[in-house]
Amino acid sequence: MHADESGVTGRRVSRRGFLKSSAIVSTGLMAAPLILKGAEDAGAPLNVALIGGGTQGRVLASQVMKNPGIRFKALCDIWSYSKQFTGRRLRAYGHEAKVYEDYRDLLAEEKDLQAAIVATPDWMHAEHTIACLEAGLHVYCEKEMSNDLAKARAMVLAARKTGNLLQIGHQRRSNPRYLHAKEKLLDGTDILGRITQAYGQWNRSSWASKPRGYPKEKYPIDEATLQKYGYANDFQWRNWRWFRKYGGGPICDLGSHQIDVFGWFLGARPTSVYADGSTEYWDEYEWHGNVYALYRFETPHGTVRALYETFSTTSARSYYESFMGDEGTLSISENAGQCRAYAEGYLTPSDSKQVHPWQKWVDKGYLVPVPKDESKKDVDAPKTMADQMLALYRSPPPVAFLLGIEPEESLHQAHLENFFNAVRGRAKLTCPAEVGYETAVQVLKVHEALAAQAPVALGEEDYRV
Repeated sequence: MHADESGVTGRRVSRRGFLKSSAIVSTGLMAAPLILKGAEDAGAPLNVALIGGGTQGRVLASQVMKNPGIRFKALCDIWSYSKQFTGRRLRAYGHEAKVYEDYRDLLAEEKDLQAAIVATPDWMHAEHTIACLEAGLHVYCEKEMSNDLAKARAMVLAARKTGNLLQIGHQRRSNPRYLHAKEKLLDGTDILGRITQAYGQWNRSSWASKPRGYPKEKYPIDEATLQKYGYANDFQWRNWRWFRKYGGGPICDLGSHQIDVFGWFLGARPTSVYADGSTEYWDEYEWHGNVYALYRFETPHGTVRALYETFSTTSARSYYESFMGDEGTLSISENAGQCRAYAEGYLTPSDSKQVHPWQKWVDKGYLVPVPKDESKKDVDAPKTMADQMLALYRSPPPVAFLLGIEPEESLHQAHLENFFNAVRGRAKLTCPAEVGYETAVQVLKVHEALAAQAPVALGEEDYRV
């Protein structure tokens, strides 16, 4: 479709059009250009190291390589398979990255780097990130910031001390769809009324959660290398997310993305968390495979309770976050098919000649009506006396709307673009170290609540660095 100068494509805003008009660039978030080590000016290509060439590292690299202003100069991984596979992929796009096993050798030899992407297991994030910051590099570090709050705190302090940028990989913070929902719908319209509840889930099937082996090429890693870098054995190394030393289980791997959205959209920090979960299904692992976490938020409009669940035994109902108010509900996800806004049925005018109160947001392009399926019968329409009696206890059916913005091209590209724009002095980070730390507190405290089997209070001192 053709997009006009405002970025409106048809009745939905394009990603580029939204970012041009978003608060990212329109409310004073521009920064003065930084002096980049090894770069003559803010427009020169940026030399970048990729530390961690596994699956997630390759995902991030594939998005970075779409930017002609970025050059991968170095790649680091302890596994020969990742070094070979990821190295070939980088070379295929014209990046002659020198390959290292130890990040310390990389930092000692590569003297013309400006930035690093850290995509290693959670327990190594702090060590790798702090070393890069102290070497004068700006860092994009994957979430979870760390599986240990003391280490996460040290990352924040290192960023402050060095003055270098640290972006944490909660990519929804830069996602145009999430920014549209936050800025246009929640902040700009108060469309949901009084929000009382929030809910999020991300479930994976037992097939997707089962232990990981080696790829078809059968590239094992030798025991001496594993022990050198702190891994007990190859099973724990390949399934590190499930073991206490290396990761934080599904609540960190999946939940941290969505728990981050709770506080962001509500504009508040949780004051407590209660959790329950189970470990009995996966006896190969240490962390809980199924987790419920209930957060309590105190907002200017009243208390909001947010329930989060992550299961490793079913993939039912995909993944999304919902915010429920007395006038409407917003469901949002990186999965575009899960995104809807629902107006409470009692808002629907009884007279068909009257305009729905949400029509004004359709006219502004914030929402798009969901096409009605004329062939679908209204099964809830009362037909018998019994139906009429039951109808007294039913709420009027809600009216669904689509979000007025096109799906993004990539889940990570906008967040990486924000990072590199910030490095060049053209923007401020959407998820700097302090924000990532607050989310780490909210996520990792779930482990305390699981152990205590009682609510865990969260106060100002928990979030302070």
